[in-house]
Amino acid sequence: MELRRAHRDALVTAAFFTVGAVVYGLHMDLVVGGQGDNTPLTTRLLILTVASVGQLFRRSAPVVALLVVIVATAADLYFGLSMPVVMVAIDVLFVAALHGPRRLHQVLVGVVATATVGVAAAVAVVGDWRLSFYAGLQVFSLLAVPVWWATNVRQHRESAEQIALISELDRRASVNAERNRMARDLHDVVAGHLSAIAIQSEAVLSMREGDPETVRTVLKSVRENSVRSLEEMRMMIDVLRADEPVDEPVAVRLADVGTLVESAAAGGLDVELRGANVAGLPVAVDVAAYRIVQEALTNALKHAPGSRTSVTLERQVRRLVVVVRNTVGRATGGSEGSGTGLVSMAERAQVVGGTFAAGRDGDGWVVRAELPL
Repeated sequence: MELRRAHRDALVTAAFFTVGAVVYGLHMDLVVGGQGDNTPLTTRLLILTVASVGQLFRRSAPVVALLVVIVATAADLYFGLSMPVVMVAIDVLFVAALHGPRRLHQVLVGVVATATVGVAAAVAVVGDWRLSFYAGLQVFSLLAVPVWWATNVRQHRESAEQIALISELDRRASVNAERNRMARDLHDVVAGHLSAIAIQSEAVLSMREGDPETVRTVLKSVRENSVRSLEEMRMMIDVLRADEPVDEPVAVRLADVGTLVESAAAGGLDVELRGANVAGLPVAVDVAAYRIVQEALTNALKHAPGSRTSVTLERQVRRLVVVVRNTVGRATGGSEGSGTGLVSMAERAQVVGGTFAAGRDGDGWVVRAELPL
């Protein structure tokens, strides 16, 4: 990049020098004052060469470039300010104000403003005050315009950089928030599937003379929970490892709630599913409702094994109502639990703009979530 920039600066300098030499050759170079056409061409070319040497360093060393061009311009002004040197000076002034350090830019703005006002005031004092306007206008055109232009471009560039930085920070914050949410999802996977596996395995081990068909059903449910848990964890880990934001693979749907009910039944619950039409739900609501049912049934297996449980899905016009009720046994999510499951379910509902409530209801426990559609 630096080598390419140096080549570009060399080409620009060569172009300025070539155009300047042609202008000198056509005697179209004089701008103001001095000895004019009496100045030898070699002197003009020598001064232009010095200015061009400074122009080579306009990006890499803007302060050095400015000093060299100022010296060349002062020498040129002695013989009569010429157009080629003015062109080089304007280019160096613009590039130094645009790409130079912030401190240099501030100094250039102050110097140019002072020079413009100072020249106009000096002409007004020592000469005709009416000429001061034209003198100030000339200095403004030669010095203030390139710095002013560079200042505007610099401000737009810095604004664009700030916007890009803010966008990048927002993107990173969104990615981190998504990863944190998915990290919380690991609790649902582990607590749901693996808790069901542990409870179902314990039920099989406690059977002295179990029905082979019942044992087979329980083991089949254990295997399904194991495979499903591994698949979901693998997908979450892949997303968490990704450097760029990716779409989360949706592995669960409320339409699969029957699998949860079968798994809970295999673990010893007497479960009844009262389902509504859950097709075409928004993805976020679909996943949230599934996880809430999964967590509620897991809590029922933990804290009220063998209880009679009902899962009700009611789809209304603007919301989906999910109710999981235990009618017998100790309260789901009772005092012996950590309460993490209730917090997880509440967060699920709040993320999609819904409400969540859980508490005792007579001799049982009720979990209720209302999720907007």
